[in-house]
Amino acid sequence: MKKRFPYWTLGLLGIILVVLVPILYFLPRADKPSVNPEDYLPTKPVHVDHSDIVKGEFATGQDVTRACLECHEDAATDLMKTTHWTWESEAFDVPWRDEDVTIGKINQVNNFCIGSQGNENRCMTCHAGYGWEADKETVLANPENVDCLACHADMTTYAKGEFGNPAEGIDLLAAARSVRAPTRDNCGTCHFDGGGGNGVKHGDLDESLYFPSENLDVHMGGELNMQCTDCHWTENHQVLGRLLSDNYTIDPAEQVSCEQCHVNQQHEDERINTHLSAVACQTCHIPALALEDPTKVTWDWSQAGQEGREDDHFTYLKIKGEFTYDKNFAPTYLWFNGNNEYRYILGDKIDPNGVTYINKPAGSINDQAAKIFPFKLHVAKQPYDAVNDYLLQPVTSGEGGFWSVFDWDQAFELAVPITGLNYSGEYSFAETYMYWPTTHMVQPASNALQCESCHGSEGRMDWEALGYPGDPIEWGGRK
Repeated sequence: MKKRFPYWTLGLLGIILVVLVPILYFLPRADKPSVNPEDYLPTKPVHVDHSDIVKGEFATGQDVTRACLECHEDAATDLMKTTHWTWESEAFDVPWRDEDVTIGKINQVNNFCIGSQGNENRCMTCHAGYGWEADKETVLANPENVDCLACHADMTTYAKGEFGNPAEGIDLLAAARSVRAPTRDNCGTCHFDGGGGNGVKHGDLDESLYFPSENLDVHMGGELNMQCTDCHWTENHQVLGRLLSDNYTIDPAEQVSCEQCHVNQQHEDERINTHLSAVACQTCHIPALALEDPTKVTWDWSQAGQEGREDDHFTYLKIKGEFTYDKNFAPTYLWFNGNNEYRYILGDKIDPNGVTYINKPAGSINDQAAKIFPFKLHVAKQPYDAVNDYLLQPVTSGEGGFWSVFDWDQAFELAVPITGLNYSGEYSFAETYMYWPTTHMVQPASNALQCESCHGSEGRMDWEALGYPGDPIEWGGRK
């Protein structure tokens, strides 16, 4: 006689299916990317202690580089392909010029130290190369001029001096034996102190980030203690992340973004998620600039060279003029799609009666690729040719430069054969704006902007300047 399948087992099977199917559905699946940001941090090679590997005495930086290249044969040529080495972009076709132009610290002006051309003895203390006593082409063509120590030495053992060479008194053997993967100490030596001192340039990068608390930077502080290369992913010495000041357009593949690690992440409050298409992560999560150390917000070169005034780093220096600094203040907000609408090119005509933009971030309320983004705005008064109506790039440092003799005419004349820009013999000073995107000093979620920060009666957004007829909470958002 055939055994019958008991009916109660069918009921049990149904119960099991009802319980298990939802569980299995919500379990992580191979086709669903992880939403844990730590899963996307780069895996770094194990460091090899070089203290017993590096031999010999070194008289010059180039001696150290030759020793490095014995094992790391391609390291110098890899670095020489990057903008850390060239300080110059690829050639861009810009609408207001007939010929393609390149942009970078090597050949263009800014509105803090003005320009590096002719000022290599000081500016190149932040270049990853040696030997800037020679001409640009000679220096940049020689792999032995690559300064491995700037990015890899323990910075308690190493420092750079004039023309990018090792500072006097440096024990090069000790520095070479200390090499390791780059840390915030290496990157910060240039990026925290760029533009003439701690915090001068960026507003979100300064020496407070050497040992930050979690409340200063949620990534670099606290238990995470992330290094720069955790976000600025690096392969063959090519570091992700390009400065808006040194480019016209930037390939998104070369840029750092929050979404590298924060993949498909949503907020619990759906009202916040409705902002994601129009508001950058940084806007809410970096509510203030220069949280601990002040940053320079104005620089007036027209006051430089005065006799009898007392020097003070935060208000006046004879060699540089008058300044104002600020700390813990709200950024300036603009629509930004990752590129420049305009970048001043040496020789561009200006209107001295208005503002000259050294760079102008691209984007508008009608640009679907743009989001509201926080910037530091730096305002300067800098020299221009009063006949030719273009900004001038003086020689400031070195023999005969403005910092030695305080003679603007001589400083402009010295620059003529270097920059190729004619000087008429008459100069004055014009107001310039330069914008710096804010991406560091990310705050814990508890410190992020709240609804009233932007939409309250004292909200920080200038809605009309952003293209809205008023607070968009009343108008339904982006046009």
